[in-house]
Amino acid sequence: MANVIESRLADMGIELPEPPPPVAAYVPYRIAVGLVHISGQLPLVDGELIVGKLGLDIDTEAGMAAARHCAINLLAQLRAACGGDWERVGCAVKINGFVNSTPEFKQHPQVINGASEFLASAMGEAGKHARSAIGVSSLPLGAAVEVDGAFHIR
Repeated sequence: MANVIESRLADMGIELPEPPPPVAAYVPYRIAVGLVHISGQLPLVDGELIVGKLGLDIDTEAGMAAARHCAINLLAQLRAACGGDWERVGCAVKINGFVNSTPEFKQHPQVINGASEFLASAMGEAGKHARSAIGVSSLPLGAAVEVDGAFHIR
């Protein structure tokens, strides 16, 4: 799995960033009973946060891109959780995607596809997962999207 993930990321032109530190009183991940639970990741790109509300000032395509950046940060946290040893990673189990949106916005699943499609591209079959896509009235720091996840780890 190690070389596969690294190779796929390189093919996509993705270099995982250093995992972003927590912005409140929580830990970035917790390993328990063969799972690593990763706290919600925001769409940070080179230290800049993608902010806004879907259905108001951000469209679905931009929301998908934000969700993809959340998934990149999920993998950065996963790499930290497994000590950089991708061989310890079994598969993605579940992600939860939260979309900062207006009450009228209905494309939450399409937005979170940005994260789901990235994980499947980066991890292959092991990146396919169960998930939830939820619309919310606001997110921390005004983020457009937030994604958390659980991964099987050996």
